[in-house]
Amino acid sequence: MGNLTSGTRWIRLRRAAAPAMVAVLAMTLGACGVIAENTDPDRTSAATSSAAGSPTPTRTPAPNPTPGKGPACPELRCTSITVTGDMLVHTQLWQQARADAAAAGVPGYTFVPLLEGQRRYVNSSDLAICHQETPVATPEGPFSAYPSFNVPPQIVAASKDIGYQACTTASNHTIDRGTEGLLRTLDALDAADLKHTGSYRTEAASKEILMLQTDAAKVAVIVGTYGHNGQIPEYPWLVDELDPATMIAKATQARALGADIVLGVMHAGDEYASEPNAQQQEVAHALVDSGQFTMIYGHHTHSVLPIENYKGTWIVYGLGNGITELSPWYVVNNEGLLVRAQFSQNAAGTWTASDLAWAPSVIVRDPYRWCSVASDAPQGVCATPAADAGTHQRTQAVVESMGAATAGAHELLITKEK
Repeated sequence: MGNLTSGTRWIRLRRAAAPAMVAVLAMTLGACGVIAENTDPDRTSAATSSAAGSPTPTRTPAPNPTPGKGPACPELRCTSITVTGDMLVHTQLWQQARADAAAAGVPGYTFVPLLEGQRRYVNSSDLAICHQETPVATPEGPFSAYPSFNVPPQIVAASKDIGYQACTTASNHTIDRGTEGLLRTLDALDAADLKHTGSYRTEAASKEILMLQTDAAKVAVIVGTYGHNGQIPEYPWLVDELDPATMIAKATQARALGADIVLGVMHAGDEYASEPNAQQQEVAHALVDSGQFTMIYGHHTHSVLPIENYKGTWIVYGLGNGITELSPWYVVNNEGLLVRAQFSQNAAGTWTASDLAWAPSVIVRDPYRWCSVASDAPQGVCATPAADAGTHQRTQAVVESMGAATAGAHELLITKEK
């Protein structure tokens, strides 16, 4: 959990050069590849040749109704995406995973019981993206926690089991174990069949764009971290940095490659804060102002941060922790936010957010578990009724402190959905 101060001097230094950087980077990225799941037949049009050999365009078929998972779709086509915060595995959590594996009669470690409460939410969306905060070790270790993480790789397998399809990997801990640890983490993600972006094996891979296909839309994911706790990556392309010009250039390229929805992901902020710092706000607003991003979200602060609707685009500044050990000093460290966004395509073909819902969570111990403290209490009482109410009240106050409720964001009551 590295330290981060506010400050915007680095952004101001880049502002003058940003337009030129975007143009150059867009040209560079134009020659780069794309990681994609599938193609969408409703987005392609065919052409036939006439007897004279000249191309005769055919009519593009009408899109199939694709309501997607989640709330009722207000348009012909919708897709929903769930995102969560830092997967931060401390010693107590892998001890719990070992105990859970022993109880199940299997060797090693299993984090599935710890994450199980997320499954119902993840299954209510078309796409779910986690954040693998730290490098992973070999299956039998040695393991280490803060300040230099090296955690059991079984956390990656558990994320896949719960239903995540992809994870971001750019954080201030990505290179805790050097390039070797970074590569080991990518290998574990690949072995679990989890797509990933944010850290890379090669320079060529760093220029590719992660594209994820749902039934209705192509979703691009573009990430950046504020730093590396004073460490310097072995190669400058190993980890995506939080640079607006670079992120905008990638988003522009993603659009050219057919992305319907572009997510901007920021790993930044002041730890244990209840509001975004200047860097977070300036970067998020710059990304939205580019017109290339459909939603922005972030993590790193180990605390829930506000949700803002800026010029019609949602910015979820901080999702808190997905999982973590309980802090005796910072109650906000023990809390998190799960967000599900529904996007719909209007008659003009434009994709915009049609619903934004959030569910507050907390980590409990004996045994360690992720637990939703949403008003419908889908897992029952998490800690105590009073403690759960306090977490809910604190989370809601922060989430709505920048006008989210007025703009339409609401609590996700998973038990009320069909």
